Amino acid sequence: MITPVRRFAALCALGTALGGLAACGTAAQEPPAARPAAPAHSSSTSPTSPTHASGSPTPHTSAAPGKAGAPSRPPTLAPGPAGLTPVFRNAPRTADKTVALTFDADMTADQGARAASGEHFDNPGLIAALRALKVPATVFMTGRWAEEYPDQARSIGRDPQFEVANHSYSHYAFTDDCYGLPTVPANRMRADVERAYTAFRKAGVPNAMPYFRFPGGCYDQRALRAVSGTGVTAVQWDVVSGDAFATDADAVARQVLEGVKPGSVVVMHCTRSAAPTTERAVRTIVPELRRQGYRFVKVSELIGAASGRR
Repeated sequence: MITPVRRFAALCALGTALGGLAACGTAAQEPPAARPAAPAHSSSTSPTSPTHASGSPTPHTSAAPGKAGAPSRPPTLAPGPAGLTPVFRNAPRTADKTVALTFDADMTADQGARAASGEHFDNPGLIAALRALKVPATVFMTGRWAEEYPDQARSIGRDPQFEVANHSYSHYAFTDDCYGLPTVPANRMRADVERAYTAFRKAGVPNAMPYFRFPGGCYDQRALRAVSGTGVTAVQWDVVSGDAFATDADAVARQVLEGVKPGSVVVMHCTRSAAPTTERAVRTIVPELRRQGYRFVKVSELIGAASGRR
């Protein structure tokens, strides 16, 4: 039997062969070497320096409850062994039926010519649908996407219904053999993450979150070590939507509805050319999950629950 994970990987590989690297921003499953020990469920903080030179995420500046004047930082997980970047996949399975829909806004560093020729790596219809349905969501954006669509990046980043997180600048892989993606050298991995934050600021995104999704979902110990200095929490998922290159919105919706559990993180795409059915699938998924008693939240709320912060 072909499992959803294997089907997603096959579609991603097929898309790469067809030149559609952008939609491979969320591979179905990381390689075996990419399974670090589960991080401690305690909070750590994002970098506190707001300097633009470092490219690291700038903390939120609203006052924290009970601490007048103190900055309120997004929740993160504590570093893993030897300070490795912590990895988050889903919140604890509690009676609180929360679920986070995440959308990868993928565009690789070398796809400018394709965008100039009319290929659409954005999906304004999907964002409009999420707004109309009043669904909070987390958008994992590449820096190259923010450069190509600065108005949309700014609109998403300034809308309190959404949060923008980091999906690298280049959308090149952080491991070898990751669904055909080009590979970032180890000594450039941190710079690639930081360059994305710089691109977000230039586009007008005020408070990108200290969360990072590896291109292709592929990582290993070397990659976790390389990006540890940025202070991010790596965010994976436990539900693969299968929307990459899908033509059947109902099948995508069924796959999500069958996979969601309390605390789930669902991975989808915000890329018209590579995931054309996502908006229609969302319009089915949202009312059904609400009917089942689920509440939609951003990734930050799930990480807050995992780290003891609400």
